[in-house]
Amino acid sequence: MLQPRLTGVEPEGVLKLRLIYETGEVKVFDAAPYANGSWFGELRNPAYFRTVHLLPGGTGIEWANGQDIAPHELYELGIPVEDSLK
Repeated sequence: MLQPRLTGVEPEGVLKLRLIYETGEVKVFDAAPYANGSWFGELRNPAYFRTVHLLPGGTGIEWANGQDIAPHELYELGIPVEDSLK
């Protein structure tokens, strides 16, 4: 399945990302399961986690040192905001 392009990403809380898609969908993604080991463990540093940014064209996200999470995982595992409020 092709996921829509991202138009925004914002760090939210501890190891969570607010993802905004071109369709108007807003999802919250929990990055905690990914924040392990020497490479992805850097995400546990709150200041570093806030360096997250969109890749050109909204095709994905990336952190300052190059860590990324596959766009299909972000979309498929992200919880729609209206569902996360239940």
